[in-house]
Amino acid sequence: MNAFPAGEVWLVGAGPGDAGLLTLHAVEALKAADVVVHDALVSADVLAYAAGAELVLLGKRGGKPSPKQSEINARLVAEAKAGKRVVRLKGGDPFVFGRGAEEVLALVAADVKFRVIPGITAGIGGLAYAGIPVTARDFNSSVIFLTGHDQTGLAPEGIDWAAVGKAAGMIVLYMAMRHMGEIADKLIAGGLAADTPVAVVMNASLPEMRVLDTTLARAAADIAASGMGAPAIVSIGRGNALREQMAWR
Repeated sequence: MNAFPAGEVWLVGAGPGDAGLLTLHAVEALKAADVVVHDALVSADVLAYAAGAELVLLGKRGGKPSPKQSEINARLVAEAKAGKRVVRLKGGDPFVFGRGAEEVLALVAADVKFRVIPGITAGIGGLAYAGIPVTARDFNSSVIFLTGHDQTGLAPEGIDWAAVGKAAGMIVLYMAMRHMGEIADKLIAGGLAADTPVAVVMNASLPEMRVLDTTLARAAADIAASGMGAPAIVSIGRGNALREQMAWR
C-alpha cells in the first residue's frame, strides 16, 4: 500500500462485521490513521486495528438520533485540513448504500485528497456466511441489490417491483426490516410467487449471527415473531434453498 499522507481522507470498507474480512489495505490504513471516523455498526474487533488513532463515532442508524450527513462531511474536511490522516470507516463497502459518493463529492468540493479502499458488502459476504450464494448456475444467474427505505425512512418509491421480480434471480435488500411486509406485497402483486424462499440474516458474519428461513408471503410475520431486527440483510430467490446443503455456520 502507498504511504498515507497527512491531510488526506481514506474511505475504508469495514466489511460485514467479522474483522477477519478486512482487506490488507484496510488494516494498514487503520494502523496509520490519526483519526478514524466510523459508523455505529463497526465492531470493536475492527476498531482495535486503529489503536493509535482518535476514534470518532459519526454513524447513521435508522430510526435513531443520527448526525446529519452535512455534519459528517464537515468533520472529515476539518480533520483533513488540520493535517490529520483520516480514515472514514464504513460498514460493508463505502459505495454500496453507504453514502460514500456523497462524502467523496464533499471532499472534492473542499479540495481534499482522498482514496477509496473497498470492503466486502453484506449482500455478498454476509450471505456467504449463511450458506447463500448470490449467484448459482441453474438457480440465480442475476442479482439485484436494493435499499429497503428511502432518505426519509419510508419504503422506497419509484421502483418497478414487477420488473425487479422478473429480472432478478436473487433480490438482496439492505435496511428493509421495517418495510418487509410492504415490499413483499408489492413483489407478489408484481408476479413473484408467494412461496419464493426468503432468508433473513442478522448480524451477518459475527458470532451472534442469526438466520431466518421463510417465504415471501410469510416474511413480515415471521420476522416479527422471531424478534429479529437490524442490522440484517434479506435475500429473496430460489437460491436460498441451497442453504439446506451449503450452510456452514
